[in-house]
Amino acid sequence: MKHLSTAAVALAILFSACTGGSQKSTDSEKEKNMFTGAKGEVKIMTLDPGHFHAALVQKSMYDQVDPLVNVYAPDGVDVVDHLKRIEGYNTRAENPTSWVEKVYKGNDYLEKMLREKPGNVMVTAGNNGKKTDYILKTVEAGINVLADKPMVISPEEFPKLEKAFQVAEENGVLLYDIMTERHEITTMLQRELSQLPEVFGTLQKGTAENPAITKESVHHFFKYVSGNPLKRPAWYFDTKQQGEGIVDVNTHLVDLIQWEAFPEVVLSKEDVEIVSAKHWTTDITPEMFKKSTSLDEYPEFLKKDVDGDILKVYCNGEINYTLKGIHAKASVIWNFEAPEGGGDTHYSIMRGTKCNLEIIQGEEEGYKPQLYIEATDVDPMEFAGSLNNAVTGLAETYPGISVKKIGDKKWVMNIPEKYKVGHEAHFGQVTEKYLQYLIDGKLPEWEVPNMIVKYYTTTEGLKAARQ
Repeated sequence: MKHLSTAAVALAILFSACTGGSQKSTDSEKEKNMFTGAKGEVKIMTLDPGHFHAALVQKSMYDQVDPLVNVYAPDGVDVVDHLKRIEGYNTRAENPTSWVEKVYKGNDYLEKMLREKPGNVMVTAGNNGKKTDYILKTVEAGINVLADKPMVISPEEFPKLEKAFQVAEENGVLLYDIMTERHEITTMLQRELSQLPEVFGTLQKGTAENPAITKESVHHFFKYVSGNPLKRPAWYFDTKQQGEGIVDVNTHLVDLIQWEAFPEVVLSKEDVEIVSAKHWTTDITPEMFKKSTSLDEYPEFLKKDVDGDILKVYCNGEINYTLKGIHAKASVIWNFEAPEGGGDTHYSIMRGTKCNLEIIQGEEEGYKPQLYIEATDVDPMEFAGSLNNAVTGLAETYPGISVKKIGDKKWVMNIPEKYKVGHEAHFGQVTEKYLQYLIDGKLPEWEVPNMIVKYYTTTEGLKAARQ
């Protein structure tokens, strides 16, 4: 019996030493990734910046971010254009930035970044066909990731993204995608009003024909960014590299549906049911292609999508689905060029039991988003009082907002110009939020599960559209 006790003690000591060592190692790993908000402690590595969103992260300076940014990319026009954009920010007349770009160009750019690890946050925005691999390998190396959407573009790759979130948690690093549209003021106010039962009531269940939430985004291949014509890389027109619209831009729409309908609620894949989905092409002529890319002919990898001399791009898509029993529709449309005075546009409606909250960005609105509130089956006078009281309350958070009656049961939200900062400025807002999450050492509890649900919805939608 005495021998058994001694053995038991020895085993206990051995177990304690092993688990203690393991805990110490885990703590050490977490300590290494801790941020305090100190000046320059965040060191960015930009990986394969093939999309202008990579540069928009650096349109502003941040005290917490070191001005030296290490860029790892294959040699070619994508990295050249990226560096030109950064130089444009550094040399602009008003509020110039002071970034210093240290560039490595070579075919082994990913391996070299992972081997050298001169930074602690990797930013990626570019070829989406490679992005899921980039993300997984980077978090496996213990590096934080701030990724442009989409993180994944096919149902086949979705499990790899799920694994990346699991590995990120195990390694104590934060993996986050850039959801700029949460910072658009009409969307923010639509969400705020939808949470006020005295104004909105409750969100309807909706039907497949008349969803409770509809979001539609119209984008354009040719447009201006930071005042200059945007040159698209040829691979942007290849859905195997860029992804179809149903898994690309739709990422924002699905995100907003989750964010508005179920704010801060932890969702799961089981909450999603795809009802139907479809996709269709936009036709691009050789002249359009040249205007957008500066190339005289289609590269070989696009020939599979050419009919005669017309490039057919599967960039349009629509998903009808339910989320926790609520019917939603998310659709994206790509035109070649916006009408005069226009640009990318967003449409959204949330149907409540007391009113509808509708964002329209059409010609009548001067292509600027406007938020309309339309009462349904309620007494108009009583509703008007509730709405005015609600807006007075919201004005404490958003000083200067008000509502103007434009019909028997319809109002428009008046929003001061100071809140209308524009799409490009939203990248800085998202980056500031991510920097705070690094200091906190964690994302909000609902963010990771809901990112997984978001990409499950888009990739399952694509699967349904292909059938």
